[in-house]
Amino acid sequence: MSAKRKFKRVILKLSGEALAGEKGYGIDPVTVDSIAGQIQAVRESGLDVAIVNGGGNIWRGLSGSSKGMDRATADYMGMLATVINSLALQDALENRGVPTRVQTAIEMRQIAEPYIRRRAVRHLEKGRVVIFAAGTGNPYFSTDTTAALRAAEIEADAILMAKKGVDGVYDSDPKKNPEAKKFDHLEYLEVIQKNLGVMDSTAISLCMDNDIPIVVFNIDRPGNIAKVAAGEEIGTVVGGL
Repeated sequence: MSAKRKFKRVILKLSGEALAGEKGYGIDPVTVDSIAGQIQAVRESGLDVAIVNGGGNIWRGLSGSSKGMDRATADYMGMLATVINSLALQDALENRGVPTRVQTAIEMRQIAEPYIRRRAVRHLEKGRVVIFAAGTGNPYFSTDTTAALRAAEIEADAILMAKKGVDGVYDSDPKKNPEAKKFDHLEYLEVIQKNLGVMDSTAISLCMDNDIPIVVFNIDRPGNIAKVAAGEEIGTVVGGL
């Protein structure tokens, strides 16, 4: 990826844990405001910005189902957690004067718009940030798959995948193995074959089929969102950049 590369429209994929800060659980307002400030800088640079939040700081569907809960019910609870995170991020952005719309795949008209692709694109064209909440609206699909699906639908140039505590993709866990090797570039099939955990296989396949590159980077370093959006060579690139 060249430092001169310029995206026009990106999807930022945030994990729920990214909003929890050092607490690891719930929503940390200071952390959310810091992320909002970085998103504001990206938007003001002229890029269209859409966001997909995870919900793991509040609830994980897989965790619930592994303890005996019905999988579909557990996943729907996870979708609602993403809505809570989306509203928190919307509030932080609008406190900074950034017009923001939350669109949810599960209708809840009192607090968010229903997801309508054409409306989402129109918001982006008008300079608004759009946050896609409630996943795909279906159980058994992750928010990674949501990011890949929405990126294809709105014709995003790339998915910027913000990771907490790691600055790219490694061949093993760098926290456990000091000899872990970081990849600068990977092909989609390598991610699946080596089981590298960048995204689940459904999301990676969707990105591969639609030629959507993924940039994996560390969100803990202030300013990294803007750097990645500007095309700086940080993190790991998956796919054709």
